[in-house]
Amino acid sequence: MNNTENNTSCITFLGTGTSTGVPQLGCSCETCLSTDPRDKRLRCSALLTINNKRILIDAGPDLRQQLIKNKIYHLDAILLTHEHYDHVGGLDDVRPLGGVKVYGESNVLHAIQRNMPYCFVKNKLPGVPNLKLIEIDESEFEIEGIKITPIRVMHAKLPILGYRIGDIAYITDAKTISDSEIEKMKGLKILVLSALRKEYHFSHLSLDEALKIATKVNADTTYFTHAGHEIGLHSKINKELPENIHYAFDNLSIYF
Repeated sequence: MNNTENNTSCITFLGTGTSTGVPQLGCSCETCLSTDPRDKRLRCSALLTINNKRILIDAGPDLRQQLIKNKIYHLDAILLTHEHYDHVGGLDDVRPLGGVKVYGESNVLHAIQRNMPYCFVKNKLPGVPNLKLIEIDESEFEIEGIKITPIRVMHAKLPILGYRIGDIAYITDAKTISDSEIEKMKGLKILVLSALRKEYHFSHLSLDEALKIATKVNADTTYFTHAGHEIGLHSKINKELPENIHYAFDNLSIYF
């Protein structure tokens, strides 16, 4: 990823795939066999660069590969949406980056401590990740002077968080979003929203469900993420969408 100037904000989609990634292991469907790089989707993650501060949203099991590909060697913070492995499984890979602040709800931080106990014991071994866990809730907070507004969404029965940061909001793994939370997203330039596939899913928004939410939010531009191989070829699905709505793809950078 190219360096940005002080007053330029950017989101880079490090991964836009669902928990299995695309191609899915052992699958020979048209999407999984595609040679279009836009159809190669690592697990879901994004980097926000604002005023030269780098905020990573989620740290899935492909994180090392994503950071190397985009030449990301420093992070100011990691924002976690929830504790599922495809969103936190790469936290161990930040160990070469020095101390990293990790923001998440109490249940998310407890899951990290349970799964990575070697990072939090009194006498740590040399070289383990230096994670500073910072608990958040639904209240607004700041990272390096940047205001973060949490947005409560439901991942089936699991309450998780999306985030509004200035004129952009990032929401993944949602199934339902209340009208009161949609109000927090009014006036957006960019909405990033998960849209798993066309068919119904019990814990993820389908494409039609995501389109209805995007219409309610009415951002200038909407980018769908967390896509499964069932969504089909990127070159085809984008042609079916309204003019200001697109499926994102890995390594896409948007400046705003």
